[in-house]
Amino acid sequence: MAKFIYSMDNILNIKRKLENQAKIAFAQANTKYNEEDQKLKDLCLKKVEYDAILRDSLNGEKKLDLAELTKCRNNINVVKKMIQFQVIEVNNAKRIRDEQRLLLQEKIKERKTHEVLKEKAFEQFKRELMKEEAKEIDGLISYTYSNNNDK
Repeated sequence: MAKFIYSMDNILNIKRKLENQAKIAFAQANTKYNEEDQKLKDLCLKKVEYDAILRDSLNGEKKLDLAELTKCRNNINVVKKMIQFQVIEVNNAKRIRDEQRLLLQEKIKERKTHEVLKEKAFEQFKRELMKEEAKEIDGLISYTYSNNNDK
């Protein structure tokens, strides 16, 4: 019996490897995005803490300490700037993650296309094999019939 050999099997293997690489790149980009997003959330929490400290200092029953108020406002301003920078970093990480997702989807599509081509080639191989078997059976039947009629 003949063995099925797909002529573009090496291309299919390359497509699988490229898909795996794209999966790794997407996972790394997604991890980076999550890290940057967490940094942004942490900065926002820090700003909320500083706002609460400032509010407590202004509403407190103790004396107003101008040095403490100035320090707190400076801290809030620094955190605001850091938040602005971090928003840019989060957006960049998100853009990269989205690009990697699209690339991964493209690689998956390419691999699936080649797998469908391989399946079609295998189905064609089976049809040709069945035709050959049918010819052999017809030949055997014809030979047997002609031998029986000759007697």
